Amino acid sequence: MRRRSFLKLLGVLTTSTLTAGLHEVQAGLFRSPVRTNHLRPPGAVPEEVFVGKCIRCGRCVESCPYHCIDLLDIRHGVHAGTPLIAVAEIPCYLCMRCVEVCPTGSLQPITQEATRMGIAVINKFTCGAWTDLALCRSCYDACPFREKAIVLRELRPVVIREACTGCGLCTHACPITAPDQTKAINIEPPAMGGAA
Repeated sequence: MRRRSFLKLLGVLTTSTLTAGLHEVQAGLFRSPVRTNHLRPPGAVPEEVFVGKCIRCGRCVESCPYHCIDLLDIRHGVHAGTPLIAVAEIPCYLCMRCVEVCPTGSLQPITQEATRMGIAVINKFTCGAWTDLALCRSCYDACPFREKAIVLRELRPVVIREACTGCGLCTHACPITAPDQTKAINIEPPAMGGAA
């Protein structure tokens, strides 16, 4: 009787562990790859539409002269083959060529200034200028819309959310890398519901 109870309990535990693991794998197949410093190219339709609209042709990747766009591999489930930019590695220079070649409208025509791939967010606890460790203005100097998207107030960078394109040039230029591999300024993706 004890052995039978033990085996029954072992079976229940094994089944529940496998079921939980299967649910995690299934959730991972549908989880969006868009996260901090990992963004869709300019003009991307809302994320919940993007995966169905993009035909994974790779034209955006081929057209990018800066090689900042990568296609996701099979580990990304239903998002495999779709474009993503890791802005901390290679930012978007807003050349807008990817938008011009997209055959499906997954990347909608948009001006550089109107692009909203994400929003730059300064971590005031790690930023050299905000912690008074250095007179750093790397993000400010790298911004293509200096004095519109990033301004200096008392020698400290401040992001103007309404003007930030989310291109990631500031993140790429930031000399500070935190222990969690983020920068002192990071690009947060737009809220589910869309970017431009």
